[in-house]
Amino acid sequence: MHQGSCLCKGVTFTVAGELPPIQVCHCSQCRHAQGTPFATNIPVAEVQVTWLSGVELIHYYESSPGKFRCFCKTCGSPLFSKRASLPGILRMRAGTFDGDLLSRVGVHIYHGSKAHWWTGLDDAPKFDEMPPV
Repeated sequence: MHQGSCLCKGVTFTVAGELPPIQVCHCSQCRHAQGTPFATNIPVAEVQVTWLSGVELIHYYESSPGKFRCFCKTCGSPLFSKRASLPGILRMRAGTFDGDLLSRVGVHIYHGSKAHWWTGLDDAPKFDEMPPV
C-alpha cells in the first residue's frame, strides 16, 4: 500500500498494489502545468486509488479536449491527470507519494520537445537544503 497527499495534506490517498515504472513527460503542456522541466507520472487503475480525504478539494481542469489535469484547489498541488481515451487510468504525480518508492523511471516521452535548458544531471552545485543567499 502506498500513501500520498497534496502539499497542504487536504487531499490524502492510498494506492494498492505494485506501482508500474514512472513515465517522465517532457511535453510543453506538462512543463506549463507543473512549472518544471517535466512531469513524473505513475499510471494506475482508478480502482487501485482510495481517496482518504479531500475529494471535494480536487479541481478538474480540461487542458485539451478529453484531457483533465487534476489538482488541489487549496494548495495547487498537481495530483493526477486522466484522459477520456484511457478510461479508468489515473496518471498520479510521482512527487505526491510519501516515502521511498520502489518504482523507477521506465520511459521518457515527448523527449524531442524537452526544455532546452534542462540537460539532466549536471555539474551545478548541489545542497541538502536551501543555501544562504
